[in-house]
Amino acid sequence: MAKSKFFRVATEGATTDGRVIQRSWIEQIVKNFSPVKYGARIWMEHMRGMYPDSIFKAYGDVVAVKSEQDADGKLALFAQLDPTPELVAMSKARQKIYTSIEVTPKFADTGEAYLTGLGVTDTPASLGTEMLAFSAAQGDKSPLKARKSHPDAVFSEAVEFKLELEDEPGPTGDDALAKFKAGFGAMLDKFKGKTSTDNAMFSEVLKGFETFGDQVTAAMDAQAKKFAADLQALRDEAKTTAEALTALKTDLSKQPGTHSQQRPPATGGNGKQLTDC
Repeated sequence: MAKSKFFRVATEGATTDGRVIQRSWIEQIVKNFSPVKYGARIWMEHMRGMYPDSIFKAYGDVVAVKSEQDADGKLALFAQLDPTPELVAMSKARQKIYTSIEVTPKFADTGEAYLTGLGVTDTPASLGTEMLAFSAAQGDKSPLKARKSHPDAVFSEAVEFKLELEDEPGPTGDDALAKFKAGFGAMLDKFKGKTSTDNAMFSEVLKGFETFGDQVTAAMDAQAKKFAADLQALRDEAKTTAEALTALKTDLSKQPGTHSQQRPPATGGNGKQLTDC
């Protein structure tokens, strides 16, 4: 699945519990975020299902973030997603078209903000503002409290987005050989950490397969050229034969036919004509 283009997911400002997404939080999120360190998954309405076939399963991952300053001078957070086919289908059907980030202001032992998740929702920003006010007024009774991954986590107001996927590069004539080399390269990577002798041996094996792949490609090209040459020779021979047959037919048509010649009459022993057949 292709990754999405970057799009805005939050701007410094209101959250769902009366706090404010600080500019420093967005700066820290951009500085600290790494899918390897801690993955930020995509959840419907911020709810986490227990089972992979649940309607509240994960719908992809945030793979990268960046920040930009908007026209009003506020810092906005942008995200790039690796969505599941279900999320792409929902977006095309105009479902769950708003996003809300999940932020932990003091994540783990870093003491800095981190993006821990992303919610997709149908609650637009205007109605979301009412939810923000209601949640802030209710405090511990907030209807969103149970959906948080951590008690200190906050959700931003919902922001509309359009899920646009980046174009994937099309196939080329060298794809098969490239995949062949990559496959064996990946296999050899599994042996990293072995002795230097092992690494040298497998390096030689990889070189051998690369040479073999090059030889196979060259042989296929040579066979293709030979086939094309043989096919052209057959076409030339067939043309020559057809021309010869046409010439022979023309010559034969100019010769007197044997069927037009009369057979001499047969005679008997006494010299008299007996038959004229």
